[in-house]
Amino acid sequence: MNSINKTLYIPLYGKAYVSKRGLFLKDPKAEEIWAAAAFPLKGKAESKWLAFYLGIRAAVFDDWVKKQMEEDGDCIILHLGCGLDSRCLRAGDGRHPWYDVDQPAVMDERKEHYAETAEYHMLSGDLREDTFLRSLPGGKRAIVVLEGVGMYMKPKEMEAMFRALAGHFQTVALLVDCYTPLAARMSRIKNPIKTVGVEQVYAVAGPEALEAAGFSFLREHDMTPNHFINELQGMEKVIFKKLYAGRLSRKLYRMYEYRKA
Repeated sequence: MNSINKTLYIPLYGKAYVSKRGLFLKDPKAEEIWAAAAFPLKGKAESKWLAFYLGIRAAVFDDWVKKQMEEDGDCIILHLGCGLDSRCLRAGDGRHPWYDVDQPAVMDERKEHYAETAEYHMLSGDLREDTFLRSLPGGKRAIVVLEGVGMYMKPKEMEAMFRALAGHFQTVALLVDCYTPLAARMSRIKNPIKTVGVEQVYAVAGPEALEAAGFSFLREHDMTPNHFINELQGMEKVIFKKLYAGRLSRKLYRMYEYRKA
């Protein structure tokens, strides 16, 4: 795997950690894969505070996907840059066709831990190209998840991907998390992804920057909702709320929902 692909082990560890502690989400598959992977992390990448943050982020995405599926029974789920994430198990309902997409090297490893079914599919593809879309049914409605992906794509690449999705599907509901320009600048100095060799990240200046090809900004989502923070206790809750859910955090990291109707 290249350095960007290796970043998947950071959220995998986070979800395994919080799942084992019974916080935010239940993810036995993450626990299983992390135990088998034994990938070496160090520094902030293995801190419990980052694990809490990534666990909550995953839970927010999960809840959004479930809500979208409840509102639309005739659509497909498209998880772009899925890594080794088990959202298909945590949020999938077995009725909506689900497609996980990532780089070939990632999907080769993923196939060691997951099996395709009539409703669940794994596709290899580069998100900066649109060739993977040829394997997807066109003309349908799609729910698209972009978790932990936006910061590795140039703005023009993101725009091109949005245009490709808009051209392939009738309607699209899309949720993406992004670095702000401040976060991108700070990442040059210190960022957990540096521990796996990633040096370059990209920012989204604001929600309007991704309004392309008929996509409209719908709303911003809270990255750290209080009902998840309240699962923490004592000083963990106090410290997490101060460091990861305050004004500084919002200056660094945002989550935007878009709709192409």
